[in-house]
Amino acid sequence: MTKKRALISVSDKTGVADFAKQLTELGVEIISTGGTKTMLEQAGVSTIGIEEVTNFPEMMDGRVKTLHPKIHGGLLGRRDIPAHMAAMNEHDIQPIDIVCVNLYPFKETIQKAETTVEEAIENIDIGGPSMLRSAAKNHQFVTVVVDPKDYEIVLAELTDNGETTFTTRQKLAAKVFRHTAAYDALIAGYLTDLTDEKEPESLTLTYELKQSLRYGENSHQQAAFYQDSLTVPFSIASAKQLHGKELSYNNIKDGDAAIRIAREFDQPAVVAVKHMNPCGIGIGDDLYSAYMAAYEADPVSIFGGIIVLNREVDEAVAEKMHQLFLEIIIAPSFSEKAFELLSGKKNLRLMTLDFDHKDEADGDEKVSVLGGLLVQSQDVVKENRSDWKVVTKRQPTEEEWAALEFSWKAVKHVKSNAIVIADAHQTLGIGAGQMNRVGSVQIAVAQVGEKITDAVLASDAFFPMGDSVEYAGKHGIKAIIQPGGSIKDQESIDMADKYGIAMVFTDIRHFRH
Repeated sequence: MTKKRALISVSDKTGVADFAKQLTELGVEIISTGGTKTMLEQAGVSTIGIEEVTNFPEMMDGRVKTLHPKIHGGLLGRRDIPAHMAAMNEHDIQPIDIVCVNLYPFKETIQKAETTVEEAIENIDIGGPSMLRSAAKNHQFVTVVVDPKDYEIVLAELTDNGETTFTTRQKLAAKVFRHTAAYDALIAGYLTDLTDEKEPESLTLTYELKQSLRYGENSHQQAAFYQDSLTVPFSIASAKQLHGKELSYNNIKDGDAAIRIAREFDQPAVVAVKHMNPCGIGIGDDLYSAYMAAYEADPVSIFGGIIVLNREVDEAVAEKMHQLFLEIIIAPSFSEKAFELLSGKKNLRLMTLDFDHKDEADGDEKVSVLGGLLVQSQDVVKENRSDWKVVTKRQPTEEEWAALEFSWKAVKHVKSNAIVIADAHQTLGIGAGQMNRVGSVQIAVAQVGEKITDAVLASDAFFPMGDSVEYAGKHGIKAIIQPGGSIKDQESIDMADKYGIAMVFTDIRHFRH
């Protein structure tokens, strides 16, 4: 009876020496190449060189070594078709029963800042994916292993039964095709970006499972969290959890929203989010004053919220947060005493995130819809006050200008129709997601109360008519910032002049659906 043969050629050599040793103990011959062959022989594993099988030398710096009929015939030949077996016998092709291959580290290569295009191209594996795909296609007869985590199950079945089960071979084949598809997707993405192709005829994306979730938005929905294969340093996927129970689907969505808002600010800032909308944003000369501003913006809604702080959490701020029920706290770091205090709440998630990378998170946004995917660039447009236009008789005061700039950063992160009323360091009233704009104005005004005399109003899109401006004016708003662009802009301008409101047009809309 012909011995079983295994072809082993790996870039990730984790555990492969032990795997090969145990295969040989089971009577399996090992074919190997290059660095893998050297490493196995140094570990005491006898191997057959690929040239001994093909009778053909490696060439072109290893680009051509396994692309040969004696390799792919051994992988693809069906043992149940006599014509296949006759062809193999005629051409002296021996079956290959086990393939253990993983690929050149293309992903790891392109993630290095110093990598050149030439280096990236040289790390595109050709022979490896070809062998994997051949073996996976013929999984009725061939066991194919691409992940070191699967060595154990293969060895166990070979030891117990002399064969792997069809179910195992089928699962391993499916993993191979997922693996090669992801590998090709990274290459396609790299070259697409390199050629500055904005709307390719097909979009190939790949993500890696980060976390299985207990459920989705509701308990009857299944869910999982996948992260981009290429690490996005400033993201909820890259935040490191130090304490607390696992994140939920809704936690992840809210955390993402809060991180996006915190990215807007360089000075000490604190963001509190509920249901993907900010309920309080505060900035200050120090983190404590910023936290108090965010808390006082809406001390009711912050209960059960997600908080992101862009400075290390110290004991004083931790003591204030400890008084509340919160779901998540994300910050660059926690002082020893702050962590000790907050970690006393066993379910509170404490997470760290590197804010040094906050200006790097500018990749496309992708949103699923039934039957498709929407892709757009992020709303990270850089705006300058000098480009804005005052369209009313009254000019904003310097204090109002500061509040207008702050509120304009905030309103872009509120669900449309969005209205934010704020002073220069704190949101005071937020109207979100209403079906008409005046409804959002009414909600925001009602939330502000007496503080409205010192506040300005920001609208994420133009006012379709003058009613929102009139309502704001009647309730004490003295400055408004909005994109402009309505056919009835003049109606809003006239209404602002009637109430002595300074109104600024930005010519930039910030819808967020």
